[in-house]
Amino acid sequence: MAVAETQLYAKVANKHRSKSPSVLLESLLAKGFPAHIAQKALAATGQKTIEEAAKWLHSHCNDPSLDDPIPQEYALYLCPTGCFYNRLQEFWKESKRQCGKNRAHEIFPHITLCDFFTCEDQKVELLYDILRQIVNNFSQKFPQTISLSLHSSTSYLGFFISDSHANILKEIAVAFSSEASALADCHVKPCLKQLHLTLAHKFCPHHQKTLEQLAKCINPGETCQWVAALYSRDMRFVHYQTLRALFQYKPQNIDELMMNAGDFIYVDPTQQSDVSEGWVIGTSHRTGCRGFLPENYTERANESDTWVKHREYAFIPGSKFVTQSANEPNVKLNGEVHNPVTSRSVTNILSLQLSQNATLRRGVLVMRHGERVDQVFGKSWLQQCLTADGKYYRADLNFPPTLPKRKDSMKHFEQDPPLSCCGIFQSRLIGEALLDQEVAVSYVYSSPALRCVQTAHLVLQGLKLDQKVKIRVEPGLFEWTKWEANKAIPNFMTLTELTEASYKIDTSYRSNIPLSSLVPSESYEDYVSRSSAAIKQIVTACPNKGVILIVGHGSSLASFTRPLIGLPAKDSSDFAQVVRKIPSLGMCFCEELKEGNKWQMVNPPVKTLTHGANAAFNWRNGIVED
Repeated sequence: MAVAETQLYAKVANKHRSKSPSVLLESLLAKGFPAHIAQKALAATGQKTIEEAAKWLHSHCNDPSLDDPIPQEYALYLCPTGCFYNRLQEFWKESKRQCGKNRAHEIFPHITLCDFFTCEDQKVELLYDILRQIVNNFSQKFPQTISLSLHSSTSYLGFFISDSHANILKEIAVAFSSEASALADCHVKPCLKQLHLTLAHKFCPHHQKTLEQLAKCINPGETCQWVAALYSRDMRFVHYQTLRALFQYKPQNIDELMMNAGDFIYVDPTQQSDVSEGWVIGTSHRTGCRGFLPENYTERANESDTWVKHREYAFIPGSKFVTQSANEPNVKLNGEVHNPVTSRSVTNILSLQLSQNATLRRGVLVMRHGERVDQVFGKSWLQQCLTADGKYYRADLNFPPTLPKRKDSMKHFEQDPPLSCCGIFQSRLIGEALLDQEVAVSYVYSSPALRCVQTAHLVLQGLKLDQKVKIRVEPGLFEWTKWEANKAIPNFMTLTELTEASYKIDTSYRSNIPLSSLVPSESYEDYVSRSSAAIKQIVTACPNKGVILIVGHGSSLASFTRPLIGLPAKDSSDFAQVVRKIPSLGMCFCEELKEGNKWQMVNPPVKTLTHGANAAFNWRNGIVED
């Protein structure tokens, strides 16, 4: 154990519990986990659900520091939400695009009320009670609008809070500090200097003017609801760099680190001098394990990406914060019990207030279809599922439960395969994730391929929009026909057949590129031209704000987004290499810039869905037979 960690251990090892076990803790204890490890898992996951804590414990089963009673560090922030937050996010993106990344980009917009402090795992729930009561007590005197004034220097740009409003915020910070010290035995330092909301920090001096001009576009009087939010981080890695794994890496040697795509890795820059070129040594945020990893498998991540949000409570000026009583109903959201009047902190609190005022930009979300059945069972999959009299049956649980009815031969499914059962689950899961991120889908376009229509339908189900938004089937979105194995255009299901199969199809839509215009084995130039024309016609036909969802093929991600953002088509050989790496439900997201008719590619609204292979299994082999 490092010296610093040994000191921390000595500081907290002899502390005792001061509160009876919570329901979450009792559930973990009932599963057989030791109390100190269960409390550590709950603190590390924000004390939200048993499932999250159990998953953390499973992932950290080989973590050498699992038994070390090193607490999390906590900080109290005042965070903006609503229109003002949206303007700040626009500034974040545009300042990064024009001037590059600065220190402000490492953390989300906030006003610091209390600096980071430690709290023993078994006392974290006391902090929640304290914060809830303080927000309750101060809601009546909280200002309707916080007065902000822009301040600029050669290395700092941000809003300063006026003295009268800053004094109220400082009272809140002092009250939290005092209560946390008395009830949770925490040494909390309230921020009593000039309170501020940082826009840019430690940037190149020659960018000051550009940043100032961007900042002047922010109206500090925009509609805003402020929330008090409690965050935590792993105090051992405060001064480390945070990397994000771009790809999965399976160790080739015992001293290498296992990584999944999306994992965060802590890297100490001072410990890399003796590491081989192209490699770094780091600690996995997901597993707690340490080892060597290839640097080109990673990218820099933000400091706050690994932080955990524990609780947040909204200040509602001029009214008493509503607290839950015994006879009020509870609603379970994201695993946490909420009062329906005051629940779901950030945007749900504001949904009624801001739904009419929110300014949405147009976005284009291009998505590959879910897992197709022939991707798992090969081109002869249909033969595996047909009885002697030609009826479909489910030969494996990953075959779809049924096939939609079509008037012509079932054999056409061989060239127009449906989603597998996993593909069905994946697609609905992506829709639910988009719903959680409150992605406002206004239009949906799909390739005529059955797997794409099914994916679009299931994503809409997950978004709870399947009764509101209909699917526009556009033949121009079909993949490069040269890649069709039988050198012919598949015999797709008709719009009538799709509708009869309960897919919500917009039968009034007239395609831009008719199905009859698709030709077998088209040249790459013809495919690029068709794709460019299709995406431009779709964007022109959808002038309203919101997201245009396009469900296509692996080839769609590059062929639709590149012309939209003004990039030329890739070379055909490079294009093929890129497409091979795009997984089921891989996606790209483009956002329209303020000036209109110009687009930029940004991060998709949800994470990639990553999963492993599952080979076919026959219980006879090796179990009862030699």
